[in-house]
Formats: sequence, C-alpha cells, structure tokens
Amino acid sequence: MTRLHELHDDQGQSPWLDNLRRSWIQGGDLADWVDRGVRGITSNPSIFQKAIAGSADYDDQFASCLDAGMSVEDTYWDLVVTDIEGALAVLRPVYDASGGGDGFVSVEVAPSLARDTEGTARAALDLHQRIAEPNLYVKIPGTAEGLPAIQKVIAQGHSVNVTLLFSLSRYGEVIEAHQAGLEELVASGASAEEVARVSSVASFFVSRVDAEVDRRLEVIGTEAATALKGRAAVANARLAYRLFRERYAGPRWEALAAAGAQVQRPLWASTSTKDPSYPDTLYVDSLIGPDTVNTLPDATLEAFLDHGTVARTVDTADDEALRTLDELADVGVDLDDVTQLLEKEGVEAFEASYDDLLSTLGEKAEALRPGSDG
Repeated sequence: MTRLHELHDDQGQSPWLDNLRRSWIQGGDLADWVDRGVRGITSNPSIFQKAIAGSADYDDQFASCLDAGMSVEDTYWDLVVTDIEGALAVLRPVYDASGGGDGFVSVEVAPSLARDTEGTARAALDLHQRIAEPNLYVKIPGTAEGLPAIQKVIAQGHSVNVTLLFSLSRYGEVIEAHQAGLEELVASGASAEEVARVSSVASFFVSRVDAEVDRRLEVIGTEAATALKGRAAVANARLAYRLFRERYAGPRWEALAAAGAQVQRPLWASTSTKDPSYPDTLYVDSLIGPDTVNTLPDATLEAFLDHGTVARTVDTADDEALRTLDELADVGVDLDDVTQLLEKEGVEAFEASYDDLLSTLGEKAEALRPGSDG
C-alpha cells in the first residue's frame, strides 16, 4: 500500500494525476500509476500542447487525419479524443469498483469558449456525445459566462469538472449552478440512478494564489507583509472547503441527496509549489480531508509518495485561515483583485497553449503536404 492508497482509504481524499501523454497509455505507465493509487486523470490545453508538440507519438494519426482531409483543429480534437478514450479505458476499473465515485478522466472544452455561454454548453454536450463514457468529465471554466453552461450540462444529466476557480464568491456561484442543475434534472423526471450518475468536481486552483499574493507582499515589503508569504493559498482553499461543508448540508441538499444526487467534491488543482523555498508537498499535506480530490503533476505525486504526510488537515484550522485573510487585507492585499486577475490569466494561458499548438500543427501539416520542401 502506498501513501496514495492511504490518502483515499484513511482520509477520503482521491489522488489524481494532472498529466497525460500517449506513451503512458500505450506503454503501461498510466496503468502503473493506477496500481500505485492514482484514481483519476485531469488534462488541459497546456498538457496536450506539451504532449503533442513535444513528441512523435501522434505523427501517424496526424498524417492519417490530414490524408482524410480534416482541418488542423479537427485533427487536434481527433488526437485528444483518442488519448482521452485510452485513459478512460485504463481508469474504468476504478470507476466500476468505486460505484462511480472515482476513475474519471477530464477533457476541457476549447479555451476560446470561456466567455461564450452557449458555445461552451454546446461543446460540452458534443464531447459527452462523442466520447459517451460514464467516467468522462468535461471541463468547463468557472467564469461568469460558464456558470449557466455548467447548470445546463448538469441538468441534461452529464458530468462536469468546473475549472479555473480562485475565489470563494465564484465558488459559491458554482455550487449554486451545480445544485440548480440537479434540481432541473430531478424535476425532469430522472430516476435516482440517472441522478446518481451525474458527478462533478469544482477545481480550486491553489499555488497560483500564493504566487501572486507573495509577489504583492514583496512589493509592500513590511515585516507584517512578508510574514504572510506562503499562507494565502492554503487559507483560501480551506475556507472553500468550509463553504462546501456548509452548502452540502441542510434541507435543500438533503432533498437532492434523497433523489440520488452526489456532492460536487472540491478538487485542489495547481498543487505543485511555484516557490522552490516551500516544501514540495505543501499543497498536498495542507489540504487533506474527506470528499476531496487533489490532482497532482507526476513530480509532485512522486514527492508525496516519497515523503508526504497523510493526516487530516483541510478543516483543522479554519479560524487561522480567516485570520490570514483578514491580515492580508490589513497589509493591503485585495484578494478579490488577485483572484479576478488569476482567472483572466488562467483563461489567457490556456488560450495561448491552444493557439500555439494549432499553429505548430499547421506548420507540420504544411510540411507534410505533397510538394512541400519539408
């Protein structure tokens, strides 16, 4: 038994892998990760940009798609869907053994849709129809425009990973979208079994909060400010967990649970440390608790397997978390401004990765065309 198994079996937290590449699926590395305790996979446009542009693993399929007359963007999605389907097959035994609690693989809608409600909903529903596996999560950014799309996709009986969450206020809106979508689904006459098959996570990004807050604290430069470095992200996430516990209780939730609904688990994302002076398992060790997921890059998974600490921590210091946010405000850090900036930068970063990859694929396609100098 590894520390990852202990995380799940003893603490109720599901460790997922925040990376994917074709060689892992074909060579057995992904299955090995599952054997070591990984219970799900997350992907994003940046991950696919590195995987596809950084290897020759996709060249044969890429050439076949071009020969079939597919556009570069359609070819990209064909490559992605093939990887997602392969990962879904590897994780399916986890899904079945957990009764649909884990074993999910996440794929994100095109990042250019982050501010387009109808386009996002349509793309998410299309991906669910195209892949049609019960352990698929379609990732929808938790932007203001994404909220109605989240509700719509859930109301139609599909599972969603809400991504790019930074603020407590936006997280509260995501919970509302989740529960309202479930209420629509129940009202439509869905059976308890159909409702139970709708799963969701809310992906709260962690380390990027510290990276931006720490930068601002350095600029402020006072002793009180520098003493707060490395504390904002964990405090923010712990208060998100407190909100989760509050909102998934009481009469409204109890009625949904009686109809078969599953809670929308908080998922801790961006959990590798950006500051090398911080412990490399900081954002794992500090956020352990039941009904949560932590998705980790492979290097952070290896670090936690080697020297992580398995103990419940996510709700053991709520008062301290509140004090930390108060102290940040006192020294002049506007956390609302921080989280708004991070959402904007997160959307832009995924758009840039997506655009860069399409550009790279376009150049490769040109080089493969008959008569090309390439």
